[in-house]
Amino acid sequence: MAELIKFFGLALSVLLPLVNPLGDALVFLGLVGTAPHAVYHALARKIAISTTLFLLTIELVGTVILKSSGISLPAIQVSGGLVLVAMGWNLLSLNEPKTKEAQPKLDAPVLGSLERKIFYPFTFPMTTGPGSIVVIVTLSAYAAFRRGLPDIAALLGIALAVVCLSIAVYFCYRHAPTIAAHVSSAHSILRLMTCVSLCIVVQITWNGFEAVLKTALQPK
Repeated sequence: MAELIKFFGLALSVLLPLVNPLGDALVFLGLVGTAPHAVYHALARKIAISTTLFLLTIELVGTVILKSSGISLPAIQVSGGLVLVAMGWNLLSLNEPKTKEAQPKLDAPVLGSLERKIFYPFTFPMTTGPGSIVVIVTLSAYAAFRRGLPDIAALLGIALAVVCLSIAVYFCYRHAPTIAAHVSSAHSILRLMTCVSLCIVVQITWNGFEAVLKTALQPK
């Protein structure tokens, strides 16, 4: 039980600022745009489930997949970081939306296009980016191999932290319009948070580039 609590607290404290459900809810609102509340409810539920399955899969087989496929963590940092930079730049370029009293009905084709974005980009890299993958892989590898045998309690603690974060993502994304309505100058805050996120993403991408360059320049 002690190991479960320890790794639950560790994983939650490290992943929470990376996932940032409250801040990402405003980003999610900017990407989806004006839509009926039912659309936000459906998307939030599917994104939360997708986030849970994605992070749990990374926890279970992430290290094995990366090693067997020859993909390094720096490569994940660079590729995911570049995608996030592009998304952040698009959000910074958006004009502030005008307030409308009534929300228009969203037709089936548009809803279908949003559903096709459940995993990319809503789950990855918007909700769970390269930083989250690195943290999950690192913690799960440490829990699995520090004693020579998998530490089930530690792995369960990480999984429980993932579930709690996904629940927070669900509620924040579901109520994204309400959160924005109760936050003064939500669009300005969105741009400010996007700027901060861009700085973090650029740092992650640079760390990946630096690691790749060091590997490439090492004498053989």
